[in-house]
Amino acid sequence: MTHYLLAGGGTAGHVNPLLAVADTIRAAEPDAEILVLGTAEGLEARLVPARGYELVVIPKLPFPRRPSMQALRFPGRLRQTVRRVQALITERGIDVVVGFGGYVSTPAYLAAGRAGIPSVIHEANAKPGLANKLGARSTRYVGVAFPDTPIRNARFVGMPLRPEIETLDRAGSRAEALAHFGLRDDRPVLLVTGGSLGARQINATVHDSAAAITGAGWQILHITGDKAEIGDPGIADYTLLAYCDRMDLALAAADFAVSRAGAGTVSELAALGIPAVFVPYPVGNGEQRFNAAADVAAGGALLVDDAEFLPGWVSSTLLPLLADRAAIARMGEQAASVGALDGSARMVALIREALADHEAPGQSAGARATH
Repeated sequence: MTHYLLAGGGTAGHVNPLLAVADTIRAAEPDAEILVLGTAEGLEARLVPARGYELVVIPKLPFPRRPSMQALRFPGRLRQTVRRVQALITERGIDVVVGFGGYVSTPAYLAAGRAGIPSVIHEANAKPGLANKLGARSTRYVGVAFPDTPIRNARFVGMPLRPEIETLDRAGSRAEALAHFGLRDDRPVLLVTGGSLGARQINATVHDSAAAITGAGWQILHITGDKAEIGDPGIADYTLLAYCDRMDLALAAADFAVSRAGAGTVSELAALGIPAVFVPYPVGNGEQRFNAAADVAAGGALLVDDAEFLPGWVSSTLLPLLADRAAIARMGEQAASVGALDGSARMVALIREALADHEAPGQSAGARATH
């Protein structure tokens, strides 16, 4: 029996691929022991136990970016946390640490090295995070979701996706999807989403352009997010939802998408061959623009700055594209050419490679950690 420690959390971008890999391991190895290392503040605190996995919580340790009292305390707090994780590895006979980025990954990578067990990394963003960049210095088992991710020892594995997305039969599920959302079967569907919190510019522009889009023969499935500042204008063929708990059906219904360019969203749309307009989140380190780059370069998507995604752009660029069904079909094929539906399986294969390379005859890695 293999004992896994999966480390990552904070945001859905770390937690979702972690859970997808955990599910794939559990399906193939029902007797495996899977522990998840996270924080009490991150999304993992809710999602991991809900999925049936044991969550071990450690303190949140953000890297100090400038001189401060926190910066002075950081080395000691990090050493203490690493010792705690190393003790966990020993006590539970952990064979391999698999990190997905976020605050908890750095102490997990350091503890794995001290315990003498392999570490494996998955980097979900095309612009890698600091924790994984540091971790990649000490392992050659680094899987990436996007092919040109600048991180040491990178190997393309794709994004580990939720099982309901990996196995989604879009054509076979379309009738169910249309019925679920109350959509018509004689009009193509434009899916609009900015993520769980929404996207103000996307929401406002699509809301203001709804009559023009539906007038062009499309229907809109607009998932606004819980904090949206728009209301339902009462336009025919415009379905507005604050939240969607069946994104698999939303994707099954979609013929085209307008969305942010989070790593998970880009990966799901490409894997399913759904053409898109990506409007990257304008705040942060610009990783969303990099996430969309391969899809855009392949011709499967367009990229427009948040400040430029206005009703005028919809009229001048999006509406002519939506009128060209042949071009949309080509974009779907080109998107699928850079997508991957087997990211979970590829990542698990990389983990098994690390275990096999590390295994000594007659002695498990977990057993070595006790010495």
